Amino acid sequence: MKVTILGSGTSTGVPQVGCTCQICTSIDPHDKRLRCSGLVEADGVRILIDCGPDFREQTLRLSDFKPIDGVLITHEHYDHVGGLDDLRPFCKFRDVPVYAEAYTADRLQKRIPYCFDEHPYPGVPRIPLTRIEPFVPFLVTNCNGDAVEVVPFRVVHGRLPILGFRIGKVAWITDMSYMPEESYACLNGLDCLFMNALRISPHPTHQSLEEALRQAARIQARETYFIHISHQLGLHTEVEHRLPPHVHLAFDGMEIETLPSPYRDTED
Repeated sequence: MKVTILGSGTSTGVPQVGCTCQICTSIDPHDKRLRCSGLVEADGVRILIDCGPDFREQTLRLSDFKPIDGVLITHEHYDHVGGLDDLRPFCKFRDVPVYAEAYTADRLQKRIPYCFDEHPYPGVPRIPLTRIEPFVPFLVTNCNGDAVEVVPFRVVHGRLPILGFRIGKVAWITDMSYMPEESYACLNGLDCLFMNALRISPHPTHQSLEEALRQAARIQARETYFIHISHQLGLHTEVEHRLPPHVHLAFDGMEIETLPSPYRDTED
């Protein structure tokens, strides 16, 4: 399985418009962060996690143009769904199913109704909406019938219940401030954990770096990568140097190869 970090930044991106801080003016490409999104490839199935307003630019940076077999939506906020219309080019391969829980799906239908109309006009992206539930696994399938199991689980973004996802031994959590106790059972035995760490100081709806480090120590994935990063976290190279072993800052374009494929998982 391979995970590509399409975007590692928070809702404003890095650099933030109008900011002249040390991070926003850095020439290090690791400090240039598009809005948060990831691409998971396993057993011939390609799964996009969130589809924000930078999606078009993110896909232009990829070295290939291949089908997307499913889009997992963590929650309704614009920085995670603002690029859904830009899925249109990928509809040349097939319809692109979008998976979201009912609360989020209802709001997507109100926000961009033309994408989900029963009788869409020509040129509209073909992105059928499938409602999912926390802790109820489902399959994402490619055109050849290969399937990958996805397990959604509950996390909380301030007071808004949102979703994290587990695919094989990889889990993706973004915009979390805390997680209900029952969700930790979904995170045992991970090879890779991708999890938000917004900034140094506390925030009412996101984890700070200290809070993210405590979660990483509890979950104990083999490797943990922090995402959804703001310019207030600091320079990439300086923060990375201070992190404990097996904990890293993700960056745009980063590719992580993991061990066994998710749907044919084997015991260690």
